[in-house]
Amino acid sequence: MLEIGHFNLASAVSKISIDLQIKYVILFFLMKKTYETKKSEIKRAWYLVDAKDKILGRVAAKVASILRGKHKVIFTPHLDTGDGVVVINAAKIKVTGRKMAQKVYRRYSGYPGGLKEVVLADMLRLHPETVMHLAISRMLPTGPLGRDLVKKLKVYADDKHPHASLSLKVLEI
Repeated sequence: MLEIGHFNLASAVSKISIDLQIKYVILFFLMKKTYETKKSEIKRAWYLVDAKDKILGRVAAKVASILRGKHKVIFTPHLDTGDGVVVINAAKIKVTGRKMAQKVYRRYSGYPGGLKEVVLADMLRLHPETVMHLAISRMLPTGPLGRDLVKKLKVYADDKHPHASLSLKVLEI
């Protein structure tokens, strides 16, 4: 008689044919095994995303998902299973509503009076790559895993980039 805890497998399957009993016993033990992705099994690809006339948040969400590796079957939350992404035309993104005038980027030096605030319109004019980089990196986990994921993100303000040798796959968003 096969007992596991309070579960008596023999009495549970006694009303079923022998063939099915064997299948249930095999399934019972096989179901408890979870596939664990190994670092050697992870295949990396590089994608090219053109952000021209696209909504900032939608592009950032899709790119963050690709960087994290959620589009793959082997996704594991604690491993870097994602692919690399090159984003071009970051200066030509769009935002909805009145975010150009109302969204504020803040940083604080730690000193009294050290709060710096920059509106999105000014930030796009001065540092367009930073806007896209911040939007994507703030959608990724913090800590060592997030820092590794951000290293695979390359953002450029116009359509020129030095990554032609990576054989980039174009990703439509």
